[in-house]
Parts: sequence; structure tokens; C-alpha cells
Amino acid sequence: MEFLKTVFSYSFAVRALVCGILVSLCSSLLGVSLVLKRYSMLGDGLSHVAFGSAAVALACGAAPLKVSVPVVIIAAFLLLRVSESGKIKGDAAIALVSSSALAIGVTAATLTTGMNTDISNYMFGSILAMSREDVYVSVISAALVLTLYVLFYNKIFAVTFDDGFARATGVHSGVYNTLLAVLTAVTVVVGMRMMGALLISSIIVFPALSSMRVCKRYKSVIVASAVISVISFITGLLLSFGYDVPTGSAVVLVNLVVFLALFGMGKMLKRE
Repeated sequence: MEFLKTVFSYSFAVRALVCGILVSLCSSLLGVSLVLKRYSMLGDGLSHVAFGSAAVALACGAAPLKVSVPVVIIAAFLLLRVSESGKIKGDAAIALVSSSALAIGVTAATLTTGMNTDISNYMFGSILAMSREDVYVSVISAALVLTLYVLFYNKIFAVTFDDGFARATGVHSGVYNTLLAVLTAVTVVVGMRMMGALLISSIIVFPALSSMRVCKRYKSVIVASAVISVISFITGLLLSFGYDVPTGSAVVLVNLVVFLALFGMGKMLKRE
């Protein structure tokens, strides 16, 4: 208890806790649909675009979040359109866009401010760099993501499992696939400040995969994914304070341990 009181006596730790829980919750919900639709690499690709746009914004003296959000949303929309057109396969399109965005960001930073602390914070994450503005953006973004997810839950469920059937029943699958991509883009940009562009996609994929090891129904997978994601983040945050390691890497390692544990548990349950 003394350790917890000490940790949360710091304002930046409280800000990190609030932002982290909100981002973890949103990413876990979206991650289930992305993994089932085999769009899991979308988060990784968008995180590179987010870093590239943030680096260019810093080089130009602009606010990184205000620049990154619209740029990453546009990138998400374009990736879906290119993938659906069939001219470039989805994984190839993501690799093309993500590597290009990363190269642009690194080049812009090198030619102007250099690879300074601000750039490193966006690449690897830093809870010390979290501001009140980041908290406000996280709250607004999380409210938007959760509201839209709940409102269009049935439609998202339909396009997650069968695009063809969804279209046959009158669901505009393209609209809801785009909605998923846009919500993922917003979540990636908001979480990048804390987790880093290199690690933010892990909290989209890991909780979904972990919950699927032991749950079979869609709703139970979503609930389990949200619980795993939030608990893993809080545990990782506390470990990062206790052992003086970066929060992003600590959270990912906790998610990895949980996945391996549930993977083993799932194997045992199948044998029984």
C-alpha cells in the first residue's frame, strides 16, 4: 500500500494511469475485430504513420497530436481502399505505407531538430512526457471510440465475421470497416505518447489473442480482452516504477506473460 501511495502521489503517474486505462480499453475492444478480420497489422502500420507525422509536426513547430490524428485517419482510409481494390495486397500496402512514413519522420527530424528527447518519446513512449492536454485528448477520444463501438456493435459484429453475409443483409460493410480503421487510428495516436510508436500495436493484438485462448463466444472474448488489457497495463505501470524500466516495454512483457499463461491453460482445457 505504501508503494501505491508513493507512486500515485506523482501527478504524472495519475495522468498515465487515466490515459493508459482508457487507451487499453479502447484498443482491446478494437483488437478483437481486427484480429478476427486479419487486420491486426493495421495497428502497427498506423503507429509508424503516427510517428512519421508527429516527427514532421515537431520539425515544423506544430502540435504533434493535432497533426497526427487527421494524417493517421487519412492513412487508415487509404490503406483500406488500396487493400479492397486488390491492386496491392493488404500486408504489402501496410508495409509500404508504414516504412515510408517512418523514413519521412526520421529524415525530417534529422534535418531539423535531430533525434532529440521529444522524438524519442514518441518512438519509445514516456509517461513523464504526458501532459494535461494528453489526458483531455484521451478522455474525449475514448468516449468517442466507446460510444461509436456500442452504437454500432451489431454492425461491427456482422462485418467482423462475414463481410459477404453482412452486405447481403443490407449492411454497408465498407462503411463499418472504415469506422473500425478510423477508431483504431485515433486510439493509436492517443496511445503513442505513452506506449511509443514501436509498441502501441501490441496492446491491440495481445489482449485479443489472450482472451481467445480461453473464451469462445464473441461477447465473452470482448469482455475478457478488456479486463486483460486494463489489468496488464496497471501491472506494467507499477512494475515500471518498481524496477525503473520503460512503461511501454513493461506493459508488453506483462501481456506476453498473460498470453503464454492462457495459451497453456487453453491447451490443458482442450485435453480435458
